[in-house]
Amino acid sequence: MRSRRGAAIALVAGVGAVTTMLVGLVTNAVSSQSHWPSWLGWLQAHPWLSFVMLGVVTAGLTAILAALDDGRAPGRNPDPMVRPDDGSGPPGAALVLRSLPRDTTAFTDRSAELALLVSSVRASQENEEALPVHVIDGMPGVGKTTFAVHAGHVLSERFPDGQLFVNLNGHTTGRSPVQATEALASLLTAAGVPTQQIPVGDDVGAITEARAAMWRSRLAGKKALLILDNAASYRQLEPLLPGGSGCLVLVTSRKRLAVHEEVVLPVEALPPDHAVDLFIRLSGRSADTLDRDALEELVRLCGCLPLGVSLLAARLRHHPSWTAEDLRERLSAARDRLGELRAGERGVAATFDLSYRDLAPERQRFFQSLGFYPGTDLDAYVGAALGVVSLAVARQQLDALYDAHLIDEHPGSRYRLHDLLRDYARGLADEGDSMDHVQAVQRVCAYYLAALAVANGHIVRDGAGGPPPPDGTSQVETPPMESRTAALGWLENERPNVLACIREASGLALHDLVIRLAAAMAPFLRQAGPWDQAVGLHRTAAQAARHTGDQRALAGALTELGVVRRFMAAYPEATEALNEAVTQYEAVGDRRGKADALNQAGIVWYLTADNDAGAHAQTEALALYRELGDRHGQANSLADLGMVRRQTSRFDASVEAQSEALSIYRELGDRYGEANSLRDLGIVHCLMGEYALATQRQREAFDIYKELDDRVHQAYALNELGVVQRLTGDLDRAREAHTQALEHYTDLGDRFGRANSTRHLGALDRLSGDAPTAIRVLEEALEAYRDLGSRGGEAASLSELGVARGLVGEQDGAVEAFRQSLEILRELGDRCGEAEMLNHWGTLLRTSGDPAAGRGRFEQALDLARDIRCPLEEARALEGIGRCDWMLVGPALAEGPLREAVTVYRQLGVSAPVEDIERLLVSQAG
Repeated sequence: MRSRRGAAIALVAGVGAVTTMLVGLVTNAVSSQSHWPSWLGWLQAHPWLSFVMLGVVTAGLTAILAALDDGRAPGRNPDPMVRPDDGSGPPGAALVLRSLPRDTTAFTDRSAELALLVSSVRASQENEEALPVHVIDGMPGVGKTTFAVHAGHVLSERFPDGQLFVNLNGHTTGRSPVQATEALASLLTAAGVPTQQIPVGDDVGAITEARAAMWRSRLAGKKALLILDNAASYRQLEPLLPGGSGCLVLVTSRKRLAVHEEVVLPVEALPPDHAVDLFIRLSGRSADTLDRDALEELVRLCGCLPLGVSLLAARLRHHPSWTAEDLRERLSAARDRLGELRAGERGVAATFDLSYRDLAPERQRFFQSLGFYPGTDLDAYVGAALGVVSLAVARQQLDALYDAHLIDEHPGSRYRLHDLLRDYARGLADEGDSMDHVQAVQRVCAYYLAALAVANGHIVRDGAGGPPPPDGTSQVETPPMESRTAALGWLENERPNVLACIREASGLALHDLVIRLAAAMAPFLRQAGPWDQAVGLHRTAAQAARHTGDQRALAGALTELGVVRRFMAAYPEATEALNEAVTQYEAVGDRRGKADALNQAGIVWYLTADNDAGAHAQTEALALYRELGDRHGQANSLADLGMVRRQTSRFDASVEAQSEALSIYRELGDRYGEANSLRDLGIVHCLMGEYALATQRQREAFDIYKELDDRVHQAYALNELGVVQRLTGDLDRAREAHTQALEHYTDLGDRFGRANSTRHLGALDRLSGDAPTAIRVLEEALEAYRDLGSRGGEAASLSELGVARGLVGEQDGAVEAFRQSLEILRELGDRCGEAEMLNHWGTLLRTSGDPAAGRGRFEQALDLARDIRCPLEEARALEGIGRCDWMLVGPALAEGPLREAVTVYRQLGVSAPVEDIERLLVSQAG
């Protein structure tokens, strides 16, 4: 490959040189000032010939470059079989099995191929070399997947860290090949990565690279087995390859893939005698009762392909009165009916046709309906919807089709059609009414809507309400889901299938179903992500709503899009979507929808510290909820309004709003809302110096979050507990709390929470006397806040950073950090934060020899602290004023503010500064 590319590059370079020369000839052809030597002078004398040659060379160069582009290193050029992954269509997801599919009895005599694979793996492991990718290629129906699964079972003990099986849908009828970014998200989830930690964004290339890096990191040092089944191209599978040397990757594909340093294991049709042996074994008859010549003709007619052989053997097993010759005659007749197919196709299709025609009419109809299924695998509930039969009948039909080798069984009582059989079923179905396809998709979508309504009943917050089930689905049989865990498990398993149904419905212009399914999936995707998948889904729903002119549905899709964009910290996009949602709800007079969108927009404005806009949105939403009598909506708006009030240091108003929200949440039994209000009340009580009450509220919140198994919010409560412990002088327990919170945030991928924990740990480093470490940690937090667009976090980090820089003598750097922090805090209206920062600045000035300027900062802080009732900053300001006076005018005038500071500190239960001040006063008395 490298030599061919080198030669091609040399050729291009040569042609380029000739082109350059010809351009020169053309431009000089009419010039008498420049003359070319020898035969080139003849060309110069005939300029039109130069033009002709230039055109020929240019065309040749274009052709060479095009050929190079087609043949360049895999992974650099989109494969024509893979749809562009531009995010414009409905999202997809890969089906990932966390264990290998069941080994099959149909496996036979691949001993040579298996020995080659096993020896390759053994040699690499014994020599401590990186395991190469093993590519298993061959024609359809030859048994590539069966071989890969069997080999996986044989080798599984060598890979104790797990086995994963991924269907990439490279050649699946009715399904687009799975994109690498989608497969990576599913693989990371299957490997235990929380979906909130999986990278998301709009740049597909960057996200694919980030997920691939995380996947490689996840498998680093592991011994795992990965089967990538049904690959379309090297470009599709390259990002899925582990980076470590200890993982084995088996790839199956109909195409000969160009994989670097791979081991290619071509799987051919069975030798005739092996095909006959397989037939005898699967037919359940003894060899001496069967006509060997007829058997040889049978396996020859189906191309000696294992899929065809197993189907023929099943036919004979199910017809005890048939002889091998009877079966051969029927197969020959089937081949005659399929005469328009190519020879290879005709042989396998004839076995399908024979098996199909052997089914009872109602089973034939059921099998046809499976051809319309957009998903990858299905259970009896989906089968009942597709076949318009009861659940019991669907189970019987699926079991019978499995016995007939027309479908494969997967773990968990799930079934899957081989791609060739899916083609065949779709072809049979297409012979009927064209509306059959549409109606089948409508039925399976209606089933999923009914099942999603059941699942949402377990995962949507108490009192919040979820999307209602559609009319006419009350009689639809749905799987039992008795708990939140069961519902989440069902949703994760069915995610690829639901998304495939949405894609199919979108392609059939079934816009109402697209809208309904997107709304029904929204609660799960809000919690589970990946959020870029949710963005794609809600964009598709919005497009469907625009097609139908349904403004209410459009507003709902835009609201969900805004929520997910907020989760991604894409605040401008979130604001745009939510503002449009408000406009659309207003246009149709939907007050509840408008209130929901305003509430969500208010949260975004709170996060971006646009406090006036946030307060206005929450107040308007609250008024609408009260008009509607929506108690849950009222609680949400009150809680979010309380957070805005707290951020603007209006503590009494914050406590009032949050306490009312807490009362309503408790009335409704909404434990999640109750915990959130308790946590925010704890923050406010901490700012007001009520540390015992703050600790109590945070512990109550933490206990509820733990009960709900919500690790994200457990971490938030831990962070707030750590703040209280730091302020009351318990630095060891504070560090323990912040470190534990940081671990949670890192595991869960919560960047904002991680930045908070990092900032708090930086403050502890500073208080512990390690200013250099504090600077490094705080700069890390500052960078994270700036990336997230968190102005409040940026201001808090700058304030702490100024203190740490002052401790190491970086006076100018400290002042600049304080100046930037003050500018942001005043812009945000955070007066408590401003008072804290002014106290820090005053301390810097006092300790650097300018007590007069320092006293001015302390006086400003004191006025602010008393105005907003922030006693800790009041005490710090009084202490600072006393210490400045001590330096400026002496101890006599300093004693008054110092003793006032001691009184406030004691009221707060803060002992360390009290001891320092008392030592100072005692030294003067002595």
